Amino acid sequence: MFSGAYTALVTPLSDHRVDQGALGRMTERQIAGGIDGLVPCGTTGESATLSISEHVRAIETVLRVADGRVPVIPGAGSNCTRSALETTRACKELGTAATLQVTPYYNKPTQEGLRRHFLEIADRVAHPMILYNVPSRTHVDLLPETTARLASHPMIIGIKDATADLHRAAQLREQCGPDFKLFSGDDFTILPFMSLGGDGVISVVSNLVPEIISNLCKAARADRWQEARDLHYRHLPLTRSLSCRSNPIPIKAAMCELGLCGPDLYPPLQPMSMEDPDGQRIVGELKQVGVLS
Repeated sequence: MFSGAYTALVTPLSDHRVDQGALGRMTERQIAGGIDGLVPCGTTGESATLSISEHVRAIETVLRVADGRVPVIPGAGSNCTRSALETTRACKELGTAATLQVTPYYNKPTQEGLRRHFLEIADRVAHPMILYNVPSRTHVDLLPETTARLASHPMIIGIKDATADLHRAAQLREQCGPDFKLFSGDDFTILPFMSLGGDGVISVVSNLVPEIISNLCKAARADRWQEARDLHYRHLPLTRSLSCRSNPIPIKAAMCELGLCGPDLYPPLQPMSMEDPDGQRIVGELKQVGVLS
């Protein structure tokens, strides 16, 4: 548990609400594709604009369909410690394997403020958590030294690092020890991240190609580096094409192109057209990787 390829699930929407049918079908497709775990209600799942009730319904749907076959680690973080506590308690009661806890955004807490935020959740809820450091979105950086201090807590079991800094990956492994779980938060760094001792990825592109990302991680963990390298370069053009707009705008458009969900996003995000140059590039890469004819 807690290694390999985890998918940061898209949240399908229909008529201004979570499309539970589509979400269930997406969950089943991911498991059939060999994915190791599921992360609903994260950045890719539009957590910032889901209501608490929608958050809970989405998690319930994924848990019901997964039915214990893979771990479910929903996003439960917030820039408000009280809100994060409320959501984390709900996740624990629902029976999730752990939660993903983003660094508090907008408030820009100090390193000590970050440490106390995560410790309060870990102490008061006593449910496993994976930290989530994504400075490009939150404008706060959870430093390796702070992470190492948090890693000593039995409920703080790992981190999703979305800095795209490979020196950071090495620092985290050195300072946090061999048992602390390290997940890449950037699909284009999966291979080098794992070569430095990472345990896997929490992936966006695996929404589209779960088999490729799952097999890449399995090959890397088994030291089959040529196989892992081949798979890395197979997904890389598609992964790059998905960086044309803010996540999850492009991934949801691509999922819609495959008939897996509708195009809707909650405002202020707006759907992108697959007829413009960025959309056409994504369509081309979907065909190239073999998921669109």
